[in-house]
Amino acid sequence: MRLLYSIGIVLYGLLLRILAPFHTKARLMVEGRKDWYFKMKQTVDSSQKHIWFHFASLGEFEQGRPVLEAVKNYYADHKIIVTFYSPSGYEIRKKTHLADYVFYLPYDTEKNARLFLDLVNPRFAVFTKYEYWYYFFEGLHQRSIHLFLISAIFRPEQIFFQVYGAFFRKILSYVTYFFVQNEESVCLLKELGIRNAGLAGDTRFDRVVDLPKTRKAIPEIIQFAHEKPALIAGSTWPEDEQILKELLQHYPNYKLILAPHEINDSHLASIFNLWPGALRFSKMASYSATEIAESKILVIDNIGMLSSLYGYSQMAYIGGGFGVGIHNTLEAATYGIPVLFGPNFKKFQEAKDLVQNGSAFSITNLNELKSVFERLQNRSMCQEAGQLAREYVLQKAGATPIIMKYLKTNEMKI
Repeated sequence: MRLLYSIGIVLYGLLLRILAPFHTKARLMVEGRKDWYFKMKQTVDSSQKHIWFHFASLGEFEQGRPVLEAVKNYYADHKIIVTFYSPSGYEIRKKTHLADYVFYLPYDTEKNARLFLDLVNPRFAVFTKYEYWYYFFEGLHQRSIHLFLISAIFRPEQIFFQVYGAFFRKILSYVTYFFVQNEESVCLLKELGIRNAGLAGDTRFDRVVDLPKTRKAIPEIIQFAHEKPALIAGSTWPEDEQILKELLQHYPNYKLILAPHEINDSHLASIFNLWPGALRFSKMASYSATEIAESKILVIDNIGMLSSLYGYSQMAYIGGGFGVGIHNTLEAATYGIPVLFGPNFKKFQEAKDLVQNGSAFSITNLNELKSVFERLQNRSMCQEAGQLAREYVLQKAGATPIIMKYLKTNEMKI
C-alpha cells in the first residue's frame, strides 16, 4: 500500500503539470512548488527554533488562526513556518504577519519530507482538521517531533474506519495528540485503540466570536444597500446563484450582495450573464449615484471581505449546499442572523447544530427557500433565530485555551 500511495502522489503531480497550462489553480500549485527546496534553503535559517503550522487552504487557516496567534505570542523566540496545500490559502495569506515564512507544502514523498524536515526541524507541528500526509507524519514521528491535530473531526464512513484502511490508520498512529471537535470523534478513535485524543471543540468559534466587534466598515456596502433590506450570499456556486435569482424575482425590494466562492473570469461571466445589471465591487467608484440606487445586485469580486459583509444583513445565504458541501456558516451566525443553505450540510457539525436549535434552515428547492424566506420576513421570528445563532457561537468558543493549556502543561516534554 505504501508503494501504491507513492505512485499515486507522483501521478497526481504529473496530472497537475498536464493541467497547468489550462487551469489556473493547477498552474499555481505547480509553479508554487517548483524548486521549493532551493527557495526554502535560501530563506530558512536551520539554526533557528521553528514551529510548523500546516493548513490545507484559506478556510483551515482561518480555522486554526486563533491557535497560530496564541502559539506565536507564547513562543515569541521561535520562528513560525506556515505551509499550504492549496493556492486558495497560499496566494491570499503568503504575506501574513502571523508567520515568518510561508510556503507551499511539497508533494508528500519520502525524499521531500526528509529534505523539508532537515531544513525546518520544528519544535512541534500543528495540522488543522484534515490533511494526513504519510511521509511527513512518519518523518516527524521518526525524529520524535510532536505532531498535533487541532479541530479534528472523524466520521464512520472515513477510510480510517474501513476494513481496507490499515495503511491510513498507520498515518493516525504518528499523531501525538488529537484535539477533536466532538465526542463522536473521540469514540471513533478509541475504537481504533487511539486514546491520545480529547474533546477541545472547534477553534473556528474562537476565530469568529469577536468578528462583530472587529469587522471592517465598508462604506460601499452602506451606499449600495441604502437602508433597503439586503441579503448577503456568501461562497456561492452557480446552483446557488440560479435559485437566488428566482427567489429575488418575488422580492423586488431586496438587494443582493453576492460573494461567489470562486472569482475567476468564467464564474464572474456566468454571474453577469445571469444578472446583466449587476455591479462590481471593484468598480463602485465609477458608478453614478443613480446606477447604485437602481441596481439590485452587487458582486464582490475579491477575497477577504466576506466575514465583514454579514454584519450588513438581517439574514445570510451560504453557498455550496447543492454541491460538495456548504461553506462557513459561523462567520454569519456570529452576527446574530439566521442562516440559509442547501441540503448538503450533514458533514458539518455546526450546521447540524444550528438547524437543530432553529437558527439555520436547510432548503432543497426554490419553493422551500421561498417558504423559509417568507417566514423570516416576520421580524420577531428573524430576530429570535438570529439570537439563537449568536448564543450558539458564544457557547462553543474556548477551544484555543484548552489547546494552549495542554502545550504549556507539557512544555518540558515537547
